[in-house]
Amino acid sequence: MVHHTVFLQQLINEGRIRIKEGGNFKGRRITYHDSCYLGRANNIYEAPRKVLELLDAELVEMKRCRTNGLCCGAGGAQMFKEDEPGNKRINIERADEALALKPDVIAAACPFCNTMITDGVKNKEMEQSVQVLDIAEIIAAGME
Repeated sequence: MVHHTVFLQQLINEGRIRIKEGGNFKGRRITYHDSCYLGRANNIYEAPRKVLELLDAELVEMKRCRTNGLCCGAGGAQMFKEDEPGNKRINIERADEALALKPDVIAAACPFCNTMITDGVKNKEMEQSVQVLDIAEIIAAGME
Protein backbone atom coordinates (compact mmCIF):
# COMPACT_ATOMS: atom_id res chain seq x y z
CA MET A 1 0.00 0.00 0.00
CA VAL A 2 1.24 3.48 -0.87
CA HIS A 3 -0.03 6.63 0.81
CA HIS A 4 -1.58 9.12 -1.59
CA THR A 5 1.05 11.78 -0.85
CA VAL A 6 3.82 9.37 -1.84
CA PHE A 7 1.86 8.37 -4.94
CA LEU A 8 1.31 12.02 -5.89
CA GLN A 9 5.01 12.70 -5.48
CA GLN A 10 5.81 9.73 -7.75
CA LEU A 11 3.35 10.92 -10.42
CA ILE A 12 4.82 14.41 -10.29
CA ASN A 13 8.40 13.07 -10.46
CA GLU A 14 7.44 10.96 -13.50
CA GLY A 15 5.86 13.98 -15.21
CA ARG A 16 2.41 12.38 -15.21
CA ILE A 17 1.07 15.25 -13.10
CA ARG A 18 2.18 18.77 -13.91
CA ILE A 19 1.58 21.77 -11.73
CA LYS A 20 0.70 24.94 -13.61
CA GLU A 21 3.00 27.90 -13.14
CA GLY A 22 1.42 30.73 -11.23
CA GLY A 23 -1.39 28.41 -10.15
CA ASN A 24 -4.10 28.87 -7.55
CA PHE A 25 -1.67 28.73 -4.63
CA LYS A 26 1.09 31.02 -5.93
CA GLY A 27 2.22 33.32 -3.13
CA ARG A 28 -0.23 31.84 -0.64
CA ARG A 29 0.92 30.81 2.82
CA ILE A 30 0.49 27.08 3.55
CA THR A 31 1.24 25.14 6.71
CA TYR A 32 1.21 21.36 6.82
CA HIS A 33 -0.10 19.25 9.71
CA ASP A 34 1.79 15.96 10.16
CA SER A 35 -0.62 13.10 10.67
CA CYS A 36 0.39 10.76 13.49
CA TYR A 37 -0.18 7.63 11.44
CA LEU A 38 1.55 8.91 8.32
CA GLY A 39 4.44 10.50 10.18
CA ARG A 40 5.26 8.83 13.45
CA ALA A 41 3.81 5.42 12.56
CA ASN A 42 5.07 5.25 8.95
CA ASN A 43 7.96 7.74 8.97
CA ILE A 44 6.60 9.68 5.98
CA TYR A 45 7.49 13.34 6.38
CA GLU A 46 9.10 14.45 3.14
CA ALA A 47 6.63 13.38 0.44
CA PRO A 48 3.84 15.74 1.54
CA ARG A 49 6.27 18.64 1.81
CA LYS A 50 7.90 17.94 -1.55
CA VAL A 51 4.49 17.98 -3.19
CA LEU A 52 3.51 21.26 -1.51
CA GLU A 53 6.84 22.89 -2.40
CA LEU A 54 5.96 22.63 -6.09
CA LEU A 55 3.05 25.05 -5.72
CA ASP A 56 5.11 28.23 -5.64
CA ALA A 57 3.54 28.93 -2.25
CA GLU A 58 5.18 29.86 1.02
CA LEU A 59 5.39 26.69 3.09
CA VAL A 60 5.63 27.51 6.81
CA GLU A 61 6.26 24.90 9.50
CA MET A 62 4.46 24.72 12.81
CA LYS A 63 6.66 24.63 15.90
CA ARG A 64 5.56 21.06 16.63
CA CYS A 65 6.10 19.22 13.36
CA ARG A 66 7.60 16.06 11.90
CA THR A 67 8.62 13.64 14.71
CA ASN A 68 7.55 16.25 17.29
CA GLY A 69 4.18 16.86 15.66
CA LEU A 70 1.07 17.31 17.76
CA CYS A 71 -1.82 14.92 17.21
CA CYS A 72 -5.07 16.45 15.94
CA GLY A 73 -6.97 14.30 18.44
CA ALA A 74 -8.64 11.91 16.03
CA GLY A 75 -6.02 9.20 16.54
CA GLY A 76 -7.00 9.07 20.18
CA ALA A 77 -10.66 8.70 19.12
CA GLN A 78 -11.47 12.21 20.35
CA MET A 79 -13.81 12.81 17.45
CA PHE A 80 -16.00 9.90 18.52
CA LYS A 81 -16.36 10.48 22.24
CA GLU A 82 -17.02 13.08 24.87
CA ASP A 83 -14.22 15.40 25.91
CA GLU A 84 -11.85 14.26 28.60
CA PRO A 85 -11.08 16.55 31.54
CA GLY A 86 -8.68 19.31 30.60
CA ASN A 87 -8.43 22.97 29.69
CA LYS A 88 -8.56 22.71 25.90
CA ARG A 89 -9.58 20.22 23.23
CA ILE A 90 -6.55 18.84 21.40
CA ASN A 91 -7.89 19.80 17.95
CA ILE A 92 -8.39 23.39 19.15
CA GLU A 93 -4.79 23.42 20.42
CA ARG A 94 -3.50 22.15 17.06
CA ALA A 95 -5.64 24.55 15.05
CA ASP A 96 -4.41 27.43 17.22
CA GLU A 97 -0.81 26.45 16.46
CA ALA A 98 -1.54 26.47 12.75
CA LEU A 99 -3.54 29.71 12.85
CA ALA A 100 -0.75 31.48 14.74
CA LEU A 101 1.28 31.26 11.51
CA LYS A 102 -1.44 33.21 9.66
CA PRO A 103 -1.80 30.67 6.84
CA ASP A 104 -4.15 30.91 3.89
CA VAL A 105 -4.30 27.11 3.82
CA ILE A 106 -3.75 24.37 6.38
CA ALA A 107 -2.81 21.21 4.50
CA ALA A 108 -3.47 17.73 5.82
CA ALA A 109 -3.00 14.24 4.44
CA CYS A 110 -5.56 12.34 6.52
CA PRO A 111 -9.37 12.67 6.44
CA PHE A 112 -9.61 12.50 10.23
CA CYS A 113 -6.98 15.23 10.65
CA ASN A 114 -8.83 17.30 8.06
CA THR A 115 -12.06 17.03 10.06
CA MET A 116 -10.43 17.80 13.40
CA ILE A 117 -8.44 20.79 12.12
CA THR A 118 -11.49 22.10 10.25
CA ASP A 119 -13.49 21.97 13.48
CA GLY A 120 -10.69 23.87 15.24
CA VAL A 121 -10.68 26.56 12.54
CA LYS A 122 -14.48 26.83 12.77
CA ASN A 123 -14.19 27.18 16.54
CA LYS A 124 -12.14 30.35 15.93
CA GLU A 125 -14.66 31.46 13.28
CA MET A 126 -11.91 31.64 10.65
CA GLU A 127 -13.31 29.23 8.07
CA GLN A 128 -13.94 32.13 5.66
CA SER A 129 -10.28 33.18 5.63
CA VAL A 130 -8.38 29.90 6.18
CA GLN A 131 -8.99 26.76 4.14
CA VAL A 132 -8.27 23.28 5.45
CA LEU A 133 -7.53 21.05 2.47
CA ASP A 134 -6.15 17.61 1.79
CA ILE A 135 -2.95 17.63 -0.24
CA ALA A 136 -4.79 15.77 -3.02
CA GLU A 137 -7.34 18.62 -3.23
CA ILE A 138 -4.53 21.15 -3.37
CA ILE A 139 -2.71 19.31 -6.15
CA ALA A 140 -5.92 18.80 -8.12
CA ALA A 141 -6.57 22.55 -7.98
CA GLY A 142 -3.00 23.30 -9.08
CA MET A 143 -2.73 20.90 -12.02
CA GLU A 144 -2.26 21.93 -15.65
